[in-house]
Order: sequence, then structure tokens, then C-alpha cells
Amino acid sequence: MDALQLDAFDQPPRLRNLPLRQPGPGEVALRIAACGLNFADLLMLEGKYQDCPALPFTLGMELAGTVEALGPDTPGPAIGTRVAVFAGQGGLATHGCFAADRCIPLPEAMSFAQAAAFQIAYGTSHLALDHRARLQPGETLLVLGAAGGVGLTAVEIGKRMGARVIASARGADRLAVAKAAGADLLIDSGAPDLRAALKSLGGVDVVYDAVGGDAFLDALRACKPEGRLLSIGFASGKVPQIPANLLLVKNLSVIGLYWGGYLKFRPEVLTQSLATLFQWFAEGSLAPHIGATLPFARAPEALELLRSRQTTGKVVVTMP
Repeated sequence: MDALQLDAFDQPPRLRNLPLRQPGPGEVALRIAACGLNFADLLMLEGKYQDCPALPFTLGMELAGTVEALGPDTPGPAIGTRVAVFAGQGGLATHGCFAADRCIPLPEAMSFAQAAAFQIAYGTSHLALDHRARLQPGETLLVLGAAGGVGLTAVEIGKRMGARVIASARGADRLAVAKAAGADLLIDSGAPDLRAALKSLGGVDVVYDAVGGDAFLDALRACKPEGRLLSIGFASGKVPQIPANLLLVKNLSVIGLYWGGYLKFRPEVLTQSLATLFQWFAEGSLAPHIGATLPFARAPEALELLRSRQTTGKVVVTMP
């Protein structure tokens, strides 16, 4: 099997040919078809991710493929089943062994590329907006970084949940993508005075922020009383420092979300959320946006494409 492995932080990953591993108890062996890339993969390259595997490891947190073998005492999924897996590592490879209870059979209409791009982005947004922020129909939702991998899913899910969605992204092209995903109102993040623009639209009830930086503080000041601010990530590289006096005066809540963390302390919440999302997909309510698909041989280029934010939606790597 071939795999893209990291031997040392801040060093380029290397393509390696490795022996195939046999699945152990509770595991399945997969022929991997596609791997979705995430901002967390870039943090792993630098050793900065909060749940970074021990070196050396194979990159790629989420993947899709076909079951080729079952480990001892593993009842399924059956050989030949198409599945998606959130594994945390191991996706940028042609084969791999993964826990059977992490495998989710795919709807018939879902392609491998769509499946590889689905779980983390949609799962993060649904868990954030539904379970954490309790977004209600008729409320106003602001999505910062609305054309990115998770941002687009927040626009889509927020609209499905009945919210009035304001999308903030840089440039007309990226805003057009957010509009196509369901955004009601658009704000160019490069324009001056985001706070004033939001206030002119009546303020916001819920902020979904995977970007961090100054935009978070502008959104904070534009929140209505009892507003909720979801801190999803810091793609800008700047972690905002929150003035607690504003939280007090307007009765605001800042809510953190680490999607993968639910596997450790409340896995049933994550499982129920994903079941809802796969049902929505099967009903035609969700349409994963893949901005770029590159072959496995160009996986380092795909990672750089993600780093430079030259694409909208998700970046997916496909295997030969």
C-alpha cells in the first residue's frame, strides 16, 4: 500500500510504500477511494493540533472506501460495503484498517468524494448550530468564512433550520458560492467596518466563526442581547481575546466546539447528528460543495491548496 506519512513536524510529508496490515478484532480493512482534507491536517503538519497522533503517522482525518476484509469477531459492515470513516489519521493512503464502529454505510446516491468531504464539515456545523447554539427558526445567523469547507455547510444547515443567514466571505466569487448554498444576505469580509454593516442589518443572534481574528470581535459587538457566538477554529491564525465586559452587559454566550471530542465523552450525540445529516442528504436537502479534487500523487499540492485558501468548499484527494 502507498501512504503519505509525516516523520517530523515542520517537514514535508513523504510518500511511502508500506506492507498491508491485517485487520484486528473490531476492525475492517478498507480499499480507500477518497480522503477529505481539513484545516486540522495543516495543524498536524506543524504539531499544533490538539489531538495530534504520535510520529510517524499517515495524514488524512476523514475518508471513504470499500470494505475488503473483516477482523476476528467483527460482524460488519459486510465485505463490499461502501463506507465513510472519521479516523483521525490514515486517510491519505490506498488502504487502511479502521474501527468498524466508525464506519458509516453510504447512501446509494453519495459518491466516495462526497462522502470523504461530508462528516467533519457537516458534522461540525450541525452539532454547533443544533446541539450547542440551539439555533431557532427566524433567528439571524452570521457565518464568518462562509465560502470555506465548514462555512458553506453552516450556511446550508442554518438555512435548513429556518434561520436568516448572513454570509461573510472575501470577494464576489466566494460570496456567490455562499449565496448558492442558501445565504440570504452577503457581506464582503474585505470591506471596512463589519460591525456597522451587521448592525445595519439588524444585528445577529448566532455567530458561527471558524476564522477568528478581528472579525470575531466585530461580530461580538453586533450581537443582539442573549446572542451566542460559536468558536469553531482559527483559520486566520489569530485567536481573539474576548472582552468579558461585553458578555456581561449584553448577556452573551461564547460557545466552543471541538467536534471530534464528542467521540470521547458523548459519542451518542455525534452519532445521532450524523444520522440526521445522512438522512438529509438522502432526502436531497444537502449538496456537498467540493472546490477541488486532486489525485493521490498530488496530495502535497492539495494540502497547499487548502493552506492558501485558493478554493471554496472542500479539497478532496482521490486514490488510484
